[in-house]
Amino acid sequence: MKPKATTIRVSVSTRDKLAKLARQEGRNMTEVLNEAISDYENKMFWQELNAAIERTQREEPESWAEYVAERELFMGPPAGSRRIAPEWEGLIKFPEENDEDSSR
Repeated sequence: MKPKATTIRVSVSTRDKLAKLARQEGRNMTEVLNEAISDYENKMFWQELNAAIERTQREEPESWAEYVAERELFMGPPAGSRRIAPEWEGLIKFPEENDEDSSR
């Protein structure tokens, strides 16, 4: 069964842009518009999430620090971090440390 449809008012310029995009991609205007709306919703979700994170960091730094510490317990340190367990300190040489030794 075909979904219900309605008509919306847009400027001629907007309609022409939508029609051009649809032609270029070999799709109908409804598909292109649905994808654009989905992309916009996704963008808004991430903007709101980032704003909430920034607000928590600014207004509740202790709570943010607890969250980061708990996250690292489960996920490990962020990628690229060189933190290692204390019992391994001094026993492991990272590749960049070997490069420094050979350049001396």
